[in-house]
Amino acid sequence: MADLVKEFNDYRSKMNEKLLADDNKVIKRIFNLDTNAYMEGALDVKTKELLGLVASAVLRCDDCIKYHLETSYKEGITRQEMMEAMGIATLVGGTIVIPHLRRAYEFWEALENQE
Repeated sequence: MADLVKEFNDYRSKMNEKLLADDNKVIKRIFNLDTNAYMEGALDVKTKELLGLVASAVLRCDDCIKYHLETSYKEGITRQEMMEAMGIATLVGGTIVIPHLRRAYEFWEALENQE
């Protein structure tokens, strides 16, 4: 199951390198904005990651969900905190979010099992 995390990260890294090497100013600025938006500010990083996770689930972006799950995990967010956030996402997004909830839970388990 830990291969799930490795496969995601390997693909993401490879494609990000290609995208950024293309030297498109707009793409580079969007990547930079994304990086800066999740830095410590009035809200701490953990809170921002949970906000990103909820928004990603409501928008049904599995890659985004995986990214925020992994960052949340690295920031020390617990399974209970993640599930509470995903509960809010499912409430706001409706039952159409449930398949993404399943994949999110599977990915979280993979994060826990890589140690």
